[in-house]
Amino acid sequence: MSRPSALRTVSLRRRVTALSMVVLAVVLLVVGVLTDVLVAAQTRSDLDTRLQARAGVAAQLVEQGVRQGELVRQVESPGVRAFVTGSDGTIYRDGPGGGGRGRVPDTRNGDRVVRSALPDGSTLTLVGDEDEVSTVQRRLRRTLFLLSVGALVLAGLITLATTRVALAPLDAMTGLARSITRGDRGSRLAPTRTDTELGRTAAAFDAMLDELEGAEATARASEARTRQFVADAAHELRTPLAGVQAAAEAAIAPGLAAEDRDRLHLLLLRETHRAGRLVDDLLVLARLDAGIELRREPVDLLELARTEVERVRLLAPQVAVELEGDPVVVPGDAPRLAQVLANLLDNARRHTTGRIEVRVRAPGIVTVSDDGAGVAPADRERIFERLVRLDEARSADDGGAGLGLAIARGIARAHGGDLGCVEPVDGRGAAFALRLPRA
Repeated sequence: MSRPSALRTVSLRRRVTALSMVVLAVVLLVVGVLTDVLVAAQTRSDLDTRLQARAGVAAQLVEQGVRQGELVRQVESPGVRAFVTGSDGTIYRDGPGGGGRGRVPDTRNGDRVVRSALPDGSTLTLVGDEDEVSTVQRRLRRTLFLLSVGALVLAGLITLATTRVALAPLDAMTGLARSITRGDRGSRLAPTRTDTELGRTAAAFDAMLDELEGAEATARASEARTRQFVADAAHELRTPLAGVQAAAEAAIAPGLAAEDRDRLHLLLLRETHRAGRLVDDLLVLARLDAGIELRREPVDLLELARTEVERVRLLAPQVAVELEGDPVVVPGDAPRLAQVLANLLDNARRHTTGRIEVRVRAPGIVTVSDDGAGVAPADRERIFERLVRLDEARSADDGGAGLGLAIARGIARAHGGDLGCVEPVDGRGAAFALRLPRA
């Protein structure tokens, strides 16, 4: 099995600052390049416009009768050179060599050149000096570079300062986590908004703390119940085991009469059966806690109740057991459901004064009631706790360990139903209702 990779814990402030600087540098670079291109294009366009304007001025001067040499001097301007080629091939230009025959001097690569025919048949050549455009570009690039470097430095310092404030909620989460590790329970972040990144993180953090503290409380309560259960189980087992030990020691005494020996053997058998029944109940509870496996099949509750009622009638012929209802079929484990009904009927048989009623009705409810002392409303949930017996209403005179009702409820809930102590119809005795789902 591959080990999970370790979480990279680079400084978030540094990471945010570095990424911000990279994004800002890219933006400034793009803006600088676009600005350089647009300014160069605009400068060239302005130069072309100047050349066209000077060509228009030259045409007007020719119409006014200005001669070629003077025309060149008037048309030229800073950054613009002028050449006039007469109809006879004579080249006129300002400066040394002007007015002689020859050819227009070569222009440099990148110079802007405009040629225009004049009214007198001569040709005007205007050359825009590209050095002007290059000078503007160099100044612009130097300015953009300095401004970009300054903006990056300033933005980096501001980002470092502001990320501390922006990441303050994470510091609050860290502080809360450390306080919880020191044992401070119950504190929460309680975000004001849960529709933001930090809000969702804080809400998830609080939910995790709720689950952890709930699981911790459940585990502690379960541990306390387990310790109490083990202590009570040991106490319950102590009585039959002490009886077994006493009967066995008395049975091996020399000179014991055969009648006394048989009585001790009977006592030994009864105490052994009592201990065995308690151990069986504990094993059933352990299986219920681990998740008991059920073999589900269609079960007729009325027929199942009839079988258990007949058993009680054989065990206690003096008790009148009445059964009424209609056939109701539910999916379930027939032996386990029979165990639930058996526990309820045995409980009713131990505490009735002579009459038990069993009713089966749709959608899947079986009610078992007796006419005994009943159960106080405050104790109707407590009697389902393990190893709990009510001193007044539910005595342990038959050796019961107080596990039957807990087992019955556990089996009912494993079927997706429930078992509870309900209010008797006529207000007398105790009534238990088993509810099972139809499907």
